[in-house]
Amino acid sequence: MSTRKAKKFVHEGNFVAEVEVDLIDTDEGWAPYLSLEDAQRLDELRKALRQGDIKSASRLARVFALTPLAP
Repeated sequence: MSTRKAKKFVHEGNFVAEVEVDLIDTDEGWAPYLSLEDAQRLDELRKALRQGDIKSASRLARVFALTPLAP
């Protein structure tokens, strides 16, 4: 079993958050896996973005606002 760093992007509404997670590689099953803590952090991040709580979301990840290029 080994772990490696990866970036995940969470998109909700007009926001995108970039968060670093550890992926767990194994020789069995459906690898790579997320740790339980990383999965819960992604869920918490998604919930904060849905509620528009950018302050809480920015504690967990880098948050970006999306703006349309064409009307």
